[in-house]
Amino acid sequence: MLEKLQQMEEKYLQMGEKLMDPAVVSDQQAYVQLMREYKHMQPIIEKYHEYLQAQKNFEEAKELLSGGETDAELQEMAQLEYDSSREEMDALKEKLKRLLLPKDPNDDRNVIIEIRSGAGGEEASLFAGSLYRMYTMYAEAHGWKQELLSANPTELGGFKEVSFSIVGEGAYSRLKYESGVHRVQRVPETESQGRIHTSTVTVAVLVEADEVELEINPADLRIDVFRASGAGGQHINKTESAVRITHIPTGLVVECQDERSQYKNKDRAMKILRSRLYEMMLQEQNEKIASERKMQVGTGDRSERIRTYNFPQGRMTDHRIGLTLYRLEDIMNGNLDEILDALATADELARLAGQQEEA
Repeated sequence: MLEKLQQMEEKYLQMGEKLMDPAVVSDQQAYVQLMREYKHMQPIIEKYHEYLQAQKNFEEAKELLSGGETDAELQEMAQLEYDSSREEMDALKEKLKRLLLPKDPNDDRNVIIEIRSGAGGEEASLFAGSLYRMYTMYAEAHGWKQELLSANPTELGGFKEVSFSIVGEGAYSRLKYESGVHRVQRVPETESQGRIHTSTVTVAVLVEADEVELEINPADLRIDVFRASGAGGQHINKTESAVRITHIPTGLVVECQDERSQYKNKDRAMKILRSRLYEMMLQEQNEKIASERKMQVGTGDRSERIRTYNFPQGRMTDHRIGLTLYRLEDIMNGNLDEILDALATADELARLAGQQEEA
């Protein structure tokens, strides 16, 4: 591992020099890619330097202890340094092992989140609205920008489906674990008898794909325009501003009608389509990786039930890691860090275990 870190440090220093090269700075795409990799390596190199310092202290203390020093006080200080440096080296080695785990190249990217109501009729649509609020509040708390891309609202204030983007460094690394089926158990607003209903909502977290990394052939697209419509007659336009794009090879269909401008709706629809196609490409890669791993918390199948929100008990349970928290109101207000930290740790430990098995 130390040999690998030494090689990484040499590469890190070379990258630092390249980042000051005018030829690299002028190539925006190359510069952004290089800077992304440089920033990823920075905490690893910093931790490596801490390890080298601890190792140096350990060797110096070891030398003092074996040098026949007769001063009792100096011997005691050397022994304390020897013990603490050894403990620090062991702790830093474990941290470095985690930092050296292969990083998801999409972790620093922006995301597009699609929320769709599932089983449960109007109550599922209302909960889709609750999840939309939860994620936008989480984004706001982290200083990330969010933009509504497409929505199909219901008369009671829910959504049959809603798509929105979250722009912020590390957005995908935090939110990628949210893909899957979210189950809610509560008394619906529409229920007069006070009975608890169970409904489901599907969440898909997509990497926001750039045009340069996913080129779409215009000949593969069928673009239809029509008049926008909405719940209770809202958003009705007299002009054909709504846009439906069909990707013929895959059959993927995206509609956008929230903007009054046809151009803006088309731009948003293309953004969603690009991300869906990119996700299909990633899924193929992930299936190969998952088949080689015994456990995968990560971006699981969106048909998998991942979480239950039980309102009468004020309880949230994440079924993948067996985590139960009794502060549901707090969670629904966007305080998700405890859950996301636990999922990231579980995924990290699973990958470490897989790495040790391979070794």
